[in-house]
Amino acid sequence: MSTLWIIALLAVVVIAVVAVFVVAGPGRGGGGRGLKRRFGPEYDRAVARHDGDTKAAERELDERVKRYGSLEPRPLPPETREQYVARWAGVQEQFVDSPRQAAAEADRLLARLAADRGFPADEQYDEQVSALSVHHAGHVEGYRRIHRAAHTDSSTEQMREAMLDARELFEALVTAKPADSGRHRPHHAGDRDRDRSGRARSHVSWSPGRGHHAKGSGA
Repeated sequence: MSTLWIIALLAVVVIAVVAVFVVAGPGRGGGGRGLKRRFGPEYDRAVARHDGDTKAAERELDERVKRYGSLEPRPLPPETREQYVARWAGVQEQFVDSPRQAAAEADRLLARLAADRGFPADEQYDEQVSALSVHHAGHVEGYRRIHRAAHTDSSTEQMREAMLDARELFEALVTAKPADSGRHRPHHAGDRDRDRSGRARSHVSWSPGRGHHAKGSGA
């Protein structure tokens, strides 16, 4: 009888340990290390936003993964993709003469593009950012920066930097597959010049202040 009691007690202990792990364990985010690997700099921003409380930050990030991790971004039809690429090129050109209007249009364009890719609707900014942070953690800060630039009294230099960061997210979203965002870059209007190796110079073809000076920039 004592042996049976010991076995029963061990079974209860094992069940309790499993229950604790399920409730307080790593969850879908894979624990602190898993979340840090998944979110990268977004993890550090969450910790800073919670005044250094890593547990609170990890709970927030884990909740994002549970809420949006299963979201499967919709591919863009080729014609829609080309329309977005052309509109972004127009925004870049607009920046030269009207940086504030260009920043506002870039913010709206990113919101619509994210919605078309299957992320929360464009009028739900906070939800969009949370969902994008799960799937594009390395670029979502560009959306935040252009959104701030469009809605605050930012300097031309701040808007210029925001546009450059926002372009990184735009390129990640406008590609056919999110996983390809680091390998395939869209060809923008005006990006036809190529280097001797035949590669498109999309990343250096436009940079406010690099050959172009926005009005009011003081350059």
